[in-house]
Amino acid sequence: GFNYATTDLAAIKHRVQLEDGEKADRVLYVTDAGQSMHFEMVFAAAKLANFVDASVSLEHVPFGLVQGEDGKKFATRSGETVKLKDLLDESVRIAGEDVRSRMENPEEEFNEAMQCIAQTVGIGAVKYADLSMNRESNYRFSYERMLSLNGNTAPYMLYAYARLCGIIRKATDQEENGSDSSLVWPEAAEVIVSHESELQLIRNLVRLPDILNEVERDLYPNRLCDYLFETSQKFNQFYENCSVNKAETPELKASRLTLCVVTAGTIRLLLNMIGVPVLEKL
Repeated sequence: GFNYATTDLAAIKHRVQLEDGEKADRVLYVTDAGQSMHFEMVFAAAKLANFVDASVSLEHVPFGLVQGEDGKKFATRSGETVKLKDLLDESVRIAGEDVRSRMENPEEEFNEAMQCIAQTVGIGAVKYADLSMNRESNYRFSYERMLSLNGNTAPYMLYAYARLCGIIRKATDQEENGSDSSLVWPEAAEVIVSHESELQLIRNLVRLPDILNEVERDLYPNRLCDYLFETSQKFNQFYENCSVNKAETPELKASRLTLCVVTAGTIRLLLNMIGVPVLEKL
């Protein structure tokens, strides 16, 4: 028979050496941290067997455990493993209740747009909460924390993006004709720095390539989430100090509008990268 080690060694040879393989130069194994010793030995054996050379990188990407709010193994009340489908369904249900609580008529039936919001926020919250933690650390699963509108969460980032879209709509006199009216993004203008908060936002935005390179190299997606949250905070400071619609000159208004567009594009890009779609209206 075959054990885990021989199967993994055969897979390495196929992925790296064989003609019908992937010809990979970097192979990532994403499993729980408890398998670190196993992969350390498999990688060493693969090198001794000449399955890989110095040009190929074999990397174990360990992650910690998800715990219940009591700090114990995350499980149902009966001790069974929690199914991902049930977990996501519950998150969507809670997000839907929040949407309903903010409706003018809470008794109104959910329409397709409302259901889309609940689905996007609910599932996005679970994805974001998992990726925003240091992957090697254990963390306590909490619907209340991951669905919060405050802090480094998906709902916070989704509302920040929708707020940006609203600012841009208002500044460009675009009518909000229902949920199907897509935002028309204005052309970029020359950026004029007139306040320290503008400079701080710009400095943060130009860090994007470095952040992406760092995440690709070190494989810690929580750094991407941290950058997203920092970008949103920098934008809030900018918007508190620099009016877009009431800018002193048309050139300054166009400049500040450009910063809004770039910030929105950054948030959209990074949320999409971690599998969270954005909504222009919430």
